[in-house]
Amino acid sequence: MLALLPPISTLSGIIRSSSIKIGCNCFYISLIRSILFHPATLPFLLNFAGILNPVRDSFCFLQGFIMSSPGVRLHIQDHHVVMDNGILQVTLSKPDGIVTGIRYNGVDNLLEVLNKESNRGYWDLVWSAPGSKGIFDVIKGTCFQVIVQNEEQVELSFTRMWDPSLEGKFVPLNIDKRFIMLRGSSGFYSYGIYEHLSGWPDFDLSETRITFKLRKDKFQYMAMADNRQRIMPFPEDRLPGRCQTLGYQEAVLLVNPKDPQLKGEVDDKYQYSCENIHNQVHGWISFNPPVGFWQITPSDEFRSGGPLKQNLTSHVGPTTLAMFLSSHYAGQDLVPKFRGGEPWKKVFGPVYIYLNSGSNGDNPRWLWEDAKIQMMNEVQSWPYFFPASEDFSKSDQRGNVSGRLLVLDRYICTDLISANGAYVGLAPPGDAGSWQKECKDYQFWTRADENGFFTIRNVRAGDYNLFAWVPGFVGDYRFNDFMKITSGSSIELGELVYEPPRDGPTLWEIGIPDRSAAEFYIPDPNPQYINKLFINHPDRFRQYGLWERYAELYPEADLVYTVGVSDYRKDWFFAQAPRKKEDNTHQGTTWQIKFEVSGVVKESTYKLRVALAAATLAELQIRLNDPNARRPLFTTGLIGRDNSIARHGIHGLYWLYHVNVPGSLLIDGTNTIYFTQPRCTSPFQGIMYDYIRLEGPPCF
Repeated sequence: MLALLPPISTLSGIIRSSSIKIGCNCFYISLIRSILFHPATLPFLLNFAGILNPVRDSFCFLQGFIMSSPGVRLHIQDHHVVMDNGILQVTLSKPDGIVTGIRYNGVDNLLEVLNKESNRGYWDLVWSAPGSKGIFDVIKGTCFQVIVQNEEQVELSFTRMWDPSLEGKFVPLNIDKRFIMLRGSSGFYSYGIYEHLSGWPDFDLSETRITFKLRKDKFQYMAMADNRQRIMPFPEDRLPGRCQTLGYQEAVLLVNPKDPQLKGEVDDKYQYSCENIHNQVHGWISFNPPVGFWQITPSDEFRSGGPLKQNLTSHVGPTTLAMFLSSHYAGQDLVPKFRGGEPWKKVFGPVYIYLNSGSNGDNPRWLWEDAKIQMMNEVQSWPYFFPASEDFSKSDQRGNVSGRLLVLDRYICTDLISANGAYVGLAPPGDAGSWQKECKDYQFWTRADENGFFTIRNVRAGDYNLFAWVPGFVGDYRFNDFMKITSGSSIELGELVYEPPRDGPTLWEIGIPDRSAAEFYIPDPNPQYINKLFINHPDRFRQYGLWERYAELYPEADLVYTVGVSDYRKDWFFAQAPRKKEDNTHQGTTWQIKFEVSGVVKESTYKLRVALAAATLAELQIRLNDPNARRPLFTTGLIGRDNSIARHGIHGLYWLYHVNVPGSLLIDGTNTIYFTQPRCTSPFQGIMYDYIRLEGPPCF
């Protein structure tokens, strides 16, 4: 069954919005299809005459439109297969399963016709045998099969099966790529089923995704958020003679772009990265004719790394990606490694490729507004009822978990505190916080309301731990009991209490415990290396080269922060990276925190909590009152490969350290903690801090 319609409060704005006049009224069609699958909802909707008169007036027409519109047709040719529902035609190579053409709104092909057919719309992956270099593989099927064919739906399968004769040549996986077209739908769906059988060779899978490369002569405007959209450079602008490569190959300075207005800007695909939780719709707009091409991901359950994991979206090409698995902003910790013949199966998707169009004279940017509406409809329709594979769990095969999360921190409040806005999720069993490195199976997350109540819906059957973290508090929560989800189960957990790490009262703190360095000082970019989109933007950290500004702000001596005087929003640099020297070499840095203590309890132990938002081939050494002490009070050792400093990520993986500070090392009066990051073979090595707190001896 199709999931619930958008709430009436949403529908009011949707129906009155001019954006639904775009194209073929695709939202109306989705709405009416929902009504057709849920006839009992029609009288309810029609009672809202003041709000839904357009639905009342259009229902009979659109119902007739859907029912009388051409059914989905399938044309099987020698080397291609075409899905056609009268709104669009999608052509795939046979048996490869590469999307070679998308015909829509009078345009013969929205994909780049100058590219080879194998370089237009495809599934790909990067894999390696243990210890070997990664291999990029555009997944081509070897067997084509029609799974469903009727007027309401076509589902196609393109499979590539593995056998021992392929060892070393292809990833040891059975891969089934599926494509679905529905009647009356202005788009198509795709999902994949990956399977590694017991006893097959070991391998690593560092990336898999769907890639679409659109026509560069038409799609020049990219949109991924209300405040992250712009005219983009042409792919030729990244070629020698038109650009200058910067600190790494993905970042270039446009010196002679085809559009002179872009001259002097930086282009870098990582500037358009997005956290999973916000990565639901992105794509491109053609102004002539007004056409939108959108990638909609209605669920994060099949993505790795949890809600905060960052992934690529769209970038110069024009390219649109549906990312399922990647090591970006994490490194090897998020590369699934299969050893000892481990069996594994996972469904990635479905994702929806949505097309919309406008009339000449309309503002083409309304296509973005319509795409957001369609995204909401897809999200509320999850899990889809129509995928034919038994490996994709339908709604009645899933379960729900509800409860309330409270926080107990007696040094803040003796009463229980509601976990307002907590991230609460189910992930495969593991230690507290293990979810952020989990990359083989499924995760299901939600946000608690202001009172800490949460419901995690549509969870696939299986065994899980319940995890959480609460903005404003350090650490990770894990509910000790396993959650066994079965078909139709509904588990009510009642009140759960998280006691965050705490030994004593707060003597001082720096930052906000929210797993991000965004609250710290982020400098203006070098005027020679700007992206105009991020000027006066909330995501100002996405400008290129901000790490180099540290040496300009602190040319001789490193950062000194004085508790009670300094303001972390102005005086704590967002990243502790190496200082660039005049000879273009780099040196490590030592930051100081000066603070006053009176009445030191020499025989007691104080506690320093250090939460890191990111680390890249870095080390944090902590010393107290003696910067030259041979042995630090604490060291992390070499940690991190998230590359967040170079990739404008403001966070990668979360690290939390608890450092015992003997009272005997403190003095009454001014004390100084020294934070040294000595690793300096690259400008991108370093640390981003999330939050630092010094606690006094226990009082309770």
